[in-house]
Amino acid sequence: MTTPPLPRWITDTKPGHSEWYVDRFRTMAADGADLVGEARLIDAMVGRGSRILDAGCGPGRVGGYLHEVGHEVVGVDVDPILIDAAIADHPGPDWQVQDLSTLDLLDQSGDRRRFDAIVCAGNVLAFVAPETEALVLSRLREHLAADGFIAVGFHTDKLSITTFDDAVAAADLTLDLRLSTWDVKPWRDDADFAVSVLRSV
Repeated sequence: MTTPPLPRWITDTKPGHSEWYVDRFRTMAADGADLVGEARLIDAMVGRGSRILDAGCGPGRVGGYLHEVGHEVVGVDVDPILIDAAIADHPGPDWQVQDLSTLDLLDQSGDRRRFDAIVCAGNVLAFVAPETEALVLSRLREHLAADGFIAVGFHTDKLSITTFDDAVAAADLTLDLRLSTWDVKPWRDDADFAVSVLRSV
C-alpha cells in the first residue's frame, strides 16, 4: 500500500507547534474565551444523542462540548500530541490518532461506523496534504449516515473556495448551505471565512 503524503499540519509547521497550540487553547479556556461556537451550531443541527465525528479534532474543544451536551462523539486527529491533550482535557469521547486521508472507523462487529454529523472545523481541510482535499472528503462521506451532513469551516486565504468546491464535486458531495461564519452570518463572495454544509449526492 502506498504511504499517504504527510499533511501540511506536519510538513508546514515548526517543532513545538503542537505544544504551542495546546497551550494556546488551554490559556484561552482559562481566560474564559468562547471556544465552542462551532459545536453550538452542530448541536442545533442534530437530534439529541446523535453520533458525531469531530474530524481533525485537535485538543478536543468541539467534540468535548458535544459530548457534554449528550452526543456520542468520536474525535480523530493525525497529531498524537493533540489527541493526548483531548484525552486529558475532555474525557468521554472516543479520541483516536488517524490520518483523515486513510480514515477507516469500524464498530465492534467490523462494520463501518456511520455518523449523523461530521464536523471539520479550525481550518482542518487547509492542513491536509496538498491535493488530498477530495480524498479526505471522500473518506468522510464514507462515514456518513444516510441523512447525515458534513460541516467544514476554513479561512478562504488558506484554501480557496474554487479548490474546495472542486474537491466537493470530486468526492460525490453536494453543497447544501454556505455561511460566512459559524454563527450563521450569510455567505458573501468576498468573505474571508466559509462554513459549508455538505451532503452525499
